[in-house]
Amino acid sequence: MAAPRATRALKTFADMFCGIGGFHVAASARGMTPVFASELDPVASEWYKRNFGLEPAGDIAQIDAQEVPDHDILFAGFPCQPFSIIGTQKGMGDARGTLFGHVERIARVKKPKALVLENVPQFVTNRRGEAFRWVRGALRRMGYRVDWKVLNALDFGLPQNRRRVFIVAMDKPLHAEFPWPAKSVPMRPLADLLEPTPDPKHMASKAIRRSRHAKHRAAVRPAIWHENKGGNVSSHPFSCALRAGASYNYLLVDGRRRLTEREMFRLQGFPDSFEIPEKVSVARRLTGNAVAVPVVDAVLESLELAYA
Repeated sequence: MAAPRATRALKTFADMFCGIGGFHVAASARGMTPVFASELDPVASEWYKRNFGLEPAGDIAQIDAQEVPDHDILFAGFPCQPFSIIGTQKGMGDARGTLFGHVERIARVKKPKALVLENVPQFVTNRRGEAFRWVRGALRRMGYRVDWKVLNALDFGLPQNRRRVFIVAMDKPLHAEFPWPAKSVPMRPLADLLEPTPDPKHMASKAIRRSRHAKHRAAVRPAIWHENKGGNVSSHPFSCALRAGASYNYLLVDGRRRLTEREMFRLQGFPDSFEIPEKVSVARRLTGNAVAVPVVDAVLESLELAYA
């Protein structure tokens, strides 16, 4: 991650649907200052406060836009479940799919210089792009220039195959296309992220291990073994995307054990100084809903270049 710095134009940020603070980690490392955060999940809010000393406000629907401090960038990783290929893909038919309306409401009042939004790639195509067209249209009507791109955490140094769409809205025109990150960062070896002596509690049962190894032989080691909903097993020198609601044995290291709490946070790019829960189920849910920190950092670097 780049050394802390912030352009004159982009100094402060508001963190909506903040989760455990992936946007916060990347932005503060660049010298930006948080002025507001919002999160409905009380457990995620607790860990956000413990790590940053800022207590998120609750339900965004109940937040008075006038009470949100002025800010330069508005971050919003709004719920992806309505659009995810794993979920029902109800899109705007799911109440969570309309939550961007509250982001729009706050942006209309506070007029941040830029917005950075994140969601699953299916957000762009779900129901023939219904939600995406709505979001893009709303931002353009507010006077923002809008661009978007699907980025993969694998291309930013993390051994996790996690594709997410990032939408950037700016209040200034550009003479060329938005300078999306173009260079790939070499993937950090999976072995660097794995703990050498994990607690035995992470070991899968003998039956699970026997079943996995009867189905599959890995070509590399260490590897993360992934079993999909159809029962097919594959392995790679990286992890498939972490998922909040995944089955307990969705991902297994070398077909033997589950990821530890710290390993899941590392796979999302959180530093080891980040305080984390000791309960595996909580860590799995929080990291599965998080944003990959190095990807956010790269997007912010591009945004700073555009405002330089």
